[in-house]
Amino acid sequence: MRFSFTADQRLLAETVREVLGKTCPPEAVRASATGDRPGPAWRALAEVGLLGAHIAEEHGGLGLSPVDTVLAYEETGWFAVPGPLVETAVAAPVLLRDGGTARLEEIAAGTLVVSARPADAPAFPDADLAGLLLVAGPEDEVSIIEEPVLTRHDSVDATRPLFTAASSGPTRSARGRAAFDHAALATAAQLLGLGRRLREDAVGYAKQRRQFGKVIGSFQAVKHLLADVAVGLEFAAPLVYRAAYSLSHDAPTASRDVSMAKNAASQAVHRAARTALQVHGAIGYTDELDLHLWLNRVWALRAAWGDEGFHRTRLRAALFNGARPARMP
Repeated sequence: MRFSFTADQRLLAETVREVLGKTCPPEAVRASATGDRPGPAWRALAEVGLLGAHIAEEHGGLGLSPVDTVLAYEETGWFAVPGPLVETAVAAPVLLRDGGTARLEEIAAGTLVVSARPADAPAFPDADLAGLLLVAGPEDEVSIIEEPVLTRHDSVDATRPLFTAASSGPTRSARGRAAFDHAALATAAQLLGLGRRLREDAVGYAKQRRQFGKVIGSFQAVKHLLADVAVGLEFAAPLVYRAAYSLSHDAPTASRDVSMAKNAASQAVHRAARTALQVHGAIGYTDELDLHLWLNRVWALRAAWGDEGFHRTRLRAALFNGARPARMP
């Protein structure tokens, strides 16, 4: 299969990168940990249409497919955009596709924030910002939690707090299994963007930090570490793009391809995070360095929408004679 992104798909990613460069510097991400959420980046993404990208045009969206937006989601990972972006702009449009017209219009306009989680996941990210909580069931159902009672829990990423929610109102069901794959793909794309940001930061620091009278980037051992990061990210990227293509064309292998993408991106970015921390040394552990913003987001997103263990299990099931896939986490 010959595949390349179109000019329009690349233009959307470039536009997202441009607006986030103005509205989501590290200072804005850091401020989100103390209450300034979701921040100006959220409004900017609504204005360029990313929040409504997967919503039909008749509901105020752009009607785009995953392959149209996967590069844009890489950019949101690069900037570690605060707020439940994947849950609002990717999962919710799928979960609300049948009967959620008014809410879809609010999402596209940027006035409704949604938090969502798989049925077996323990907590909702950024639920305190959300006007709607959704739980994607293991088959085709979704529960809509009305009037939730929230309990906050510690998170590895202070800019992405977690909440459990008890419902004091009714729930109702609709179709929604595909939301898991769409959200897992977008999360894999964000991880890819995070990995590239960490690689760039590590390379930049290696060109400045000096030991034994030389910049550490000239040491062969450091070069090998950074080269392994680059190779891992470049091998993961085609799997992410293939999964986006499969979802966009309703391929029968879409779930398998998504699991391959999420697993590969998680492993590659884990290596990028460890290497960036090693290159920076002790200063990499400090809150004062922006590096920790990207590191913490990596730890949070690796577990989001299926960790590596879940996706390996699902991939194995898909490869062995069409065995039944594992339940969604």
